[in-house]
Amino acid sequence: MEFSEALKQLKNGQKIRRTSWSQAEEFVFEVKDQQWQGQEINPFMLIKTKEIPAYSMFQPNSCEVLADDWELVE
Repeated sequence: MEFSEALKQLKNGQKIRRTSWSQAEEFVFEVKDQQWQGQEINPFMLIKTKEIPAYSMFQPNSCEVLADDWELVE
């Protein structure tokens, strides 16, 4: 699926990934309703990988935004 559809699914609580990614990149998900020192934080995306540490901020690049190989992860 295209990124625009994957983004809709992500915002509905689904995990997404690209089929072309290696097995090291497991999925991307949205983090929302968070606070830090009593202040609300804007929603953001994290990617889960098999590396340590396993979670990193995810900011899609132009190739990822234009890709049509996004899929849902169970």
